[in-house]
Amino acid sequence: MCVGKCSRIVGPCLLVLGTLSVAANVLLLFPGGTWKYLAEGHISKDAKAMPGVWGGGISVLLAAAHITAVGWRCSGCSDCGTRRNAFISAVLSKLALLGAAACFILSGVGLTNGPLCFYNASQHGHGPGTLWGYPFLDSPSHRAENYLYDRRTWSTCLEPEGIVVWNIVFFFLLLFVSAAEMVLASLQILNGCLGCLCGFCEGK
Repeated sequence: MCVGKCSRIVGPCLLVLGTLSVAANVLLLFPGGTWKYLAEGHISKDAKAMPGVWGGGISVLLAAAHITAVGWRCSGCSDCGTRRNAFISAVLSKLALLGAAACFILSGVGLTNGPLCFYNASQHGHGPGTLWGYPFLDSPSHRAENYLYDRRTWSTCLEPEGIVVWNIVFFFLLLFVSAAEMVLASLQILNGCLGCLCGFCEGK
């Protein structure tokens, strides 16, 4: 596949993935679709770090916009700016790769730690009464038994309702999206390097 055609495929794909990443991370801030918990500050630190916004989102969208613009401009083959645009594309793709990698790692951490929720601390040896915390991170028994594989433990969280499923679904989505972004960004880095050598335009 020629360099220009590859850019016309990779660019739009990264645009879609970057948008999905931002949307998934924003939804993590609104458990159950309500703003109440964000206003009260009862959102997990991993979600508030917003790796899907700045990592899998903005850095990828910047690269995707340039790649898409250059790829479709090159379809006319009037003047692509060839090697200069190829170099910029490679640099932005490296930024996108780093951002996607950071999103992948932080999303994995968020998935491992589990959600911040209101739970009965006395049942987990954390003192009397209910409190806001990370039951799947703080409890030695839950650390020994990964909560992801034991749905019976999900009822530990009393509030927000369904927060465990909400947390798992969107962090898994961020993992999948950022992994795909890393693959496409790596492909575009190679594509940009080829463009530096031979240019983007196909019809010269």
